[in-house]
Amino acid sequence: MKSKNKKGSINLELDENLAQGTYSNLALINHSISEFVVDFINIMPGVPKAKVKSRIILTPQHAKRFSKALNENISRFEKSNGEIKDYDKQQPISLNFGPAGEA
Repeated sequence: MKSKNKKGSINLELDENLAQGTYSNLALINHSISEFVVDFINIMPGVPKAKVKSRIILTPQHAKRFSKALNENISRFEKSNGEIKDYDKQQPISLNFGPAGEA
């Protein structure tokens, strides 16, 4: 799948397998002075183990731009579809990644 290239635009290529996406219901975010690391996880109720399905590494500037773009899209979504409910009664998740490390 390719996008049409117009003046001032970027030609993006999206592989068919990647276009299907990966479901995630948990994101963990860590940062250092030079990068933000976002791990996307699919955790299932009652299953004590979950795998990181995707890891995205961003510069601080791109992380801030991503946050702004996500907030703008959430606002547009809520204007069209109503407020997204944020359920406060989430169960605490105990995460064990083995030995700690730094990027």
